[in-house]
Amino acid sequence: MIGQGLVLECLENPQVESILLINRQPCGMSHKKLKEIIHQDFFDLSSIENEFKNKNTCFFCLGISAVGLDEPAYDKITFDLTINVAKTLLKINPDHTFCYVSGAGTDSSEKGNAMWARVKGKTENALLAMPFKKSYMFRPGYIQPTRGIKSKTKWYNIVYIVFKPMYYLLKRFKNLVTDTDRMAKAMINAVAFGSDKKILGVREINILSRNSH
Repeated sequence: MIGQGLVLECLENPQVESILLINRQPCGMSHKKLKEIIHQDFFDLSSIENEFKNKNTCFFCLGISAVGLDEPAYDKITFDLTINVAKTLLKINPDHTFCYVSGAGTDSSEKGNAMWARVKGKTENALLAMPFKKSYMFRPGYIQPTRGIKSKTKWYNIVYIVFKPMYYLLKRFKNLVTDTDRMAKAMINAVAFGSDKKILGVREINILSRNSH
């Protein structure tokens, strides 16, 4: 869902010159700025490594819900896969900026009771320790989809339908809620203009989304 919003914003944003979209399924969009590669195995990027040479930013939006998963299964996708992609990018071009979509409540200590929060915290810590040019960890809370965007998780869509009428009230709570447009703008602005913080919660995301320098 965040990835969809980000692609739409990147297509419109003059700060973004070109987009390389790595997907498992076609996104259905066509644009002169956009090149899409369908690739199934994110643990093996060797066949497409050369595509990363002229890029300077990775917006990593891939993720799964922890519902119904044990820690090893969730860790494999959330930590192992993410770090594999990050290592590949560093090998090709260490001048990358890496933007990772995490979540509100992520546990940087890696010792809390919530399994997903520990794994997300471990992933953030590993990324921040890597020698990227810049690294930003985005921790959104409630995200209202815009522009007709839908989540691939069906029960999320039910929640969004229920809360949509209340969103105009909820959005006043700038420390709690954001939307896909503001999320995308904040991620692009972090790369274009920088941020004093490497870990950005909802409040920082909303503030950064308005930054146009």
